[in-house]
Amino acid sequence: MDEPILEIIDLKKNYGPKSVLNGVSFQVKSGEIIGYIGPNGAGKSTTVKIMLGIEDDYSGEVKIFGQDISDGSMEYKRKIGYVPEIAEVYDNLTGHEYLTFIGELYGLTSGLASDKAKSLMEIFGIGEVYYSRIASYSKGMRQKLLIISSLLHNPDVLFFDEPINGLDANSVMIFKEIMTQFAEQGKTIFYSSHIMDVVEKISSRIILLHDGKIAADGTFEELKQQNSEGSLEQIFNQLTGFNEHKELGARFVSVVREM
Repeated sequence: MDEPILEIIDLKKNYGPKSVLNGVSFQVKSGEIIGYIGPNGAGKSTTVKIMLGIEDDYSGEVKIFGQDISDGSMEYKRKIGYVPEIAEVYDNLTGHEYLTFIGELYGLTSGLASDKAKSLMEIFGIGEVYYSRIASYSKGMRQKLLIISSLLHNPDVLFFDEPINGLDANSVMIFKEIMTQFAEQGKTIFYSSHIMDVVEKISSRIILLHDGKIAADGTFEELKQQNSEGSLEQIFNQLTGFNEHKELGARFVSVVREM
């Protein structure tokens, strides 16, 4: 039996008196694409930040590549890539300078980092701004830059938090194909998003977090069999108890139309 790439056991985390994670446990194997979903404040980003070593002061066990990350070792971080929901980049640098810098941080030579970065930007349709300052980039260009920076060093585990924000439809299709091919090569992908149809299509397994606990864990087909609703969005609403969208939408429109 394959050893899990990621393993979380009874993970708990508080911010002051507020409990954010209340005993989360799961294992992830090589080649899985995990759709990690839940309402705002459910604890999704906190889970990811703990696994990345950005957040500490938690209870429970977190193992990546079989190693407990609480031992302070940084070695596992060389083998992971991360696109946060909100990221700050160095606007005064060019794409070339930024990506070469990121590549060198992960141990690539500057020449290899530069060559790979240039090729990846060209494939992603933004090669013409490789030597332009990031300050001049559109939102979509910045998002592509972040995706490239997370993949430049060929990581084994990828953490994506709303990675397709700002991407056009063609770029989303390319991104989904990249994820599928990486998973086929054995890379593990941890994908957090509120765009349910994308999660439904790309995930081999879906974990739904609600009130700091796992409310559902399985393939989309398994979740459909366990719940009366059809689409992932409908299942999500059923499991989280949110059924006010039609009423709230109607009230919003009503206020807008007031004269």
